[in-house]
Amino acid sequence: MSDQQPDIDILIKNAKVFNNGETPVIEDVAIAGGKIVSRGPNLSEQSAGRVIDATGQWLMPGLFDIHTHYDLELEVAPGLPESTRHGTTTVVIANCSLGLAFGAQRDGANDPIVDCYARVENIPKSVLRSCADKVDWSTPQGYLEHLEQLSLGPNVVTLMPHSMLRIEAMGFENSISRDPSTQEVEAMKSTLRDALKQGYAGFSTDALPFHYLAGQPHCDKTIPTQFAKYGELKQLTQVVREQNSLWQATPPKDSVIGTLKTFLLTSGRLHGKPLKTTVVAALDLANNWKIARLAKTLSRVLNSKWVQGSFHMQALGAPFKTWSDGAITPLAEEIPELRRLNETELEDRATRLKILNDAEYIKTFRKMWMTGKTGWNLDRLKRKLNLEDYAFNRTLADMTVDLCPQSNWQGMDFQTLFDRVLAIKAGNAVADMQADEKALVERDFFWVSDEADFMLQILRTFDTDISWCTITANRDIQTVRELLMDPLLLPGFNDCGAHLTNMAFYDVNLRSLKLAAEGGDKDVSYMVKRLTKDAADVFGVDGGTLYEGDVADLILINPDTLARYDGEASVERVYREEFSHHQLVNRSDEVVDLVLIGGKVAWEKNDFSDAFGREALGRLLRAKNADVAA
Repeated sequence: MSDQQPDIDILIKNAKVFNNGETPVIEDVAIAGGKIVSRGPNLSEQSAGRVIDATGQWLMPGLFDIHTHYDLELEVAPGLPESTRHGTTTVVIANCSLGLAFGAQRDGANDPIVDCYARVENIPKSVLRSCADKVDWSTPQGYLEHLEQLSLGPNVVTLMPHSMLRIEAMGFENSISRDPSTQEVEAMKSTLRDALKQGYAGFSTDALPFHYLAGQPHCDKTIPTQFAKYGELKQLTQVVREQNSLWQATPPKDSVIGTLKTFLLTSGRLHGKPLKTTVVAALDLANNWKIARLAKTLSRVLNSKWVQGSFHMQALGAPFKTWSDGAITPLAEEIPELRRLNETELEDRATRLKILNDAEYIKTFRKMWMTGKTGWNLDRLKRKLNLEDYAFNRTLADMTVDLCPQSNWQGMDFQTLFDRVLAIKAGNAVADMQADEKALVERDFFWVSDEADFMLQILRTFDTDISWCTITANRDIQTVRELLMDPLLLPGFNDCGAHLTNMAFYDVNLRSLKLAAEGGDKDVSYMVKRLTKDAADVFGVDGGTLYEGDVADLILINPDTLARYDGEASVERVYREEFSHHQLVNRSDEVVDLVLIGGKVAWEKNDFSDAFGREALGRLLRAKNADVAA
């Protein structure tokens, strides 16, 4: 046998196999030439190059991550290590209308990759410019060919991004200042149609009120897709419908009626046939309990026999915990007073300090911060009933310091710190007070009388040197489980690759499996299908199953370790050489024992393989309905 090539590259023995919602079975899986060649009990080891004993482990298809912003990271770290280690073997990119389908699109005055991504996805401009400098394609077909040349870790599915499509057809300045002409709409439709035929899985748009441009003089404007009116969206989504592709969107910010009108574009009854639509996001907001209920109601209505839609809201399988570097956080963009600080360059501390010391700004900031917290009025009632207009959390007790130059403040919530400042000012004893802390309070916080003053001074004193976190949504983990298990929703919205120091949801597919496991094997099987085959079907690509002849994208999970895994405690702040920047990531070591992509080992026993990041393991997944000739 030593002189012959083995018939089987890898033989996995005695695993509990979860596949496509079927009842799990204990069996062996044989892999050769990158594909599954046999499944069954007691397969012979004689012709196997390698045998892996998976007794007691779960074997399942590699997991899909349907909402990422890995477009830029693919250019510097195409292995995508922070997702691969958690068992993700397929990612969807170009969400929220942003992507690289047309290359850099620089026009001499504007730098769209930098301007669109910097604030929306909280990626440093230096990283974005570095990526944009390396771009050498300018067409959607050229981008697909480029992706096929990368040393991919996970497989990649890409969407056609609406903001970049508008820029291509109209020019950057026009895309954020006027409606398109008839000829420009026709050009967008033609480009979109061709891209879908070439293998793009769908079309992404965006309407969230957090997404602003980062380049002067446009910092007060949102990204191009948000300037599109209903008529434009209707014409473009009709192209998507005709191609049997997918529309990825976010809810319009204007009204419930506007949201319903827009998402009725999914309706087969109104528009001839259903349009596959996936939407961000079904979250249980702490400040507004109606949002999760509205998401489920909307899904029921749009998928009903009367509407005949194909509508899938994305649910996050974890508490929605976000970090803020001073005032720099995506949710702050929703509030004008905090947005003004976000409009400044990240390194421009002097300008932020000037704003924070401006008398008129202080007045508006104080009004914003104290709204609903004093007196008896409509705002106070809405706050008491958890029906506030903003997602941003202004409750000091919910805001916990992660990093701070005043090191003994780390781990304390802002309410504790506010009370501590008032006590020190009054000359009262506080536990473990440090000399430099007393000096800091007497120097900077001597004037503070209420929590609005306190927050203003926190931002003045520390700027982005203070990092704090809060859970904005999904605080009740059983409500999270209910959303995940709802058949009308779809697990997703992990946002991997974006918000480098604001979010860490790389492990959320595993957290979803852990929540499902509370219901036993039947619920695990259901969740595996949701994270694999259902995702593949919605996006119209191959993958997500473990039948003979399928590409061997699969993972082994240790169920005992998964049961003990604490995702909330898994977050770490690491320095990524590829970005020359820190990043919040997750570590689920010991949970995922093996990741195979294309039949090759990507991750095993808490380490990456020698091939990972050096050769292509994954592949570009073109839509199954693509016209190969195109």
